[in-house]
Amino acid sequence: MRIGLLTEGGYPYVGGDAGLWCDRLVRGLGQHEFDIYALSRSRRQEDEGWVPLPPHVSRVRTAPLWTAEDEGAAYGRRARRRFTECYGELAAAVCAGPDATSDTGSDAASDAASGTASGTASGAASHGASAAASTHLTDRFGNALFELAELAREQGGLPGTLRSETAVRALERACRAPGAQRAAREARVPGLLTVAAHLERVLRPLSLDWYADDGLGSVDLCHAATGGSAALTGLLAGHFCEVPLLVTEYGVQLRSHYLASGPGTAAPAVRSLLASFHRLLATEVYRRAAIITPGNAHARRWQERCGADRTRIRTVYPGLEASRFAETGESPDRADPDTLVWVGRVDPAKDLVSLLHAFAEVRRAEPAARLRIVGAATGREAQEYLGHCKVLAAQLFPDEATGAHAVGENPVSFEEIGAPEAPTLADAYAAGTVVVLSSVVEGFPISLAEAMLCGRATVSTDVGAVVEAVGGTGLVVPPRNPRALAEACVALLRDPERRARLGAAARARALELFTVEQNVAAFHRIYLEIVAHCPVRRPILDETGDPLPFAVPAEAHLPGHWPDPATRVVGRAGPGWAGGDALAQATGPAAEGAR
Repeated sequence: MRIGLLTEGGYPYVGGDAGLWCDRLVRGLGQHEFDIYALSRSRRQEDEGWVPLPPHVSRVRTAPLWTAEDEGAAYGRRARRRFTECYGELAAAVCAGPDATSDTGSDAASDAASGTASGTASGAASHGASAAASTHLTDRFGNALFELAELAREQGGLPGTLRSETAVRALERACRAPGAQRAAREARVPGLLTVAAHLERVLRPLSLDWYADDGLGSVDLCHAATGGSAALTGLLAGHFCEVPLLVTEYGVQLRSHYLASGPGTAAPAVRSLLASFHRLLATEVYRRAAIITPGNAHARRWQERCGADRTRIRTVYPGLEASRFAETGESPDRADPDTLVWVGRVDPAKDLVSLLHAFAEVRRAEPAARLRIVGAATGREAQEYLGHCKVLAAQLFPDEATGAHAVGENPVSFEEIGAPEAPTLADAYAAGTVVVLSSVVEGFPISLAEAMLCGRATVSTDVGAVVEAVGGTGLVVPPRNPRALAEACVALLRDPERRARLGAAARARALELFTVEQNVAAFHRIYLEIVAHCPVRRPILDETGDPLPFAVPAEAHLPGHWPDPATRVVGRAGPGWAGGDALAQATGPAAEGAR
């Protein structure tokens, strides 16, 4: 079959998000043909080029989310009036937001708390009214979204119009309208300009020319590697071409937006409006997707809260390359029995401060214990946090010497992968007998899965999908509790037999659930399920424009590449900033070098 793989800021760009997972998926399904539709996030990402692509990738088309080189077609009076109506409907749904049903929801809660029969009946009725209002809001948002898509298809794009004064005035009217959420009423012009610019970037797929018979209309299914703009591209392919959509989220896009939009990042009105928009977009994606594949139960709960039908959800765990850790996993005795290891990306959410305080208690119980922190800090905030952790480690653990003439040494070391102490990721895990994770926020803990493949016993905090990943093969403690973390570490340091049992069980669990092979096999089954239940019925025409009988042979969906029958394809012009067939015409030396 032919798969349209939709990405945002990821594959096939070098260093893109989820690039390694997508590359393993494409290479593991060589019996299928892949067309890649990639949205880039920066000029730097485009200049770095692509990773090498396998031969069964037949096409790559790209478009930037970070800039638009033209303003699109100039609109006439009728088109401008139609845009104002459609965008006004979209803005009204966004400004209504979650507060549109909050009154009925609060009434139901207070009635239920009263404990009376009438309160129970009233609460049930209010809950039903709230659900109906939420569905109406989602319908309103989705209808406006597809009306804008139709307008963009007819007019050749929307980028300039989405940034125009007309769009900002429509947002302002929606914020001042009766029934708008409280925070939206406080929005001022600078905030509205910020919201309009953000919506234009996310809605950039509306202006693409990818939805014709020679584009996404020619694939058997669309597979969005993330939510947001990539999934929106799949929605539009389904709307225009009736192509089924598969959405995979190893990190829920809505959750990521919430975490990145904390206090201080923008005005409260801006944060409220953007949160409402992303929630409505996520709800529309989940509602129309044929199948949704979260990477863990934690992500699945987020999706269900946003309206995803649980009968269409299939959990597919991330796939790791087990061979990278085979030598370490098969030789558990290589580890230093007194060393704890932390591996990951240095970030405040990893709560290394609590880990250092916990290790201070570990040292009081086990004076020979050592802690190796292996990871890099990316960005100014992360580098400042790493500097703070180093200062704290120096204060908690002054350099110690074994004698009067020996050189002092700190029991805590900060290292990076590739340094002499840890040349590879497997070497970092091999250095310690217990792997520790101290996060306060986590999605799926990749570092724990890697430690499990290495046969290491683990101590981790109960956040995200940690319990789901570890199962019963490691110790789990509450987050932000240094004493509990220290007690669990000491218990494993003092009991080598228990460490060995837990490490062996962890490796067996990881080999069963978290390998590339199980990941690829799961997606292969899901592809077949989608095509079986949602086949694309596209007419094939002969040279005269009449339907061609028996144009698609029965073997067309068997593994292999078969010649296409003669077809008549009608294309359309699109905005100049949207890249064309990148395999046919690459731009820049970086892309040539990457290929």
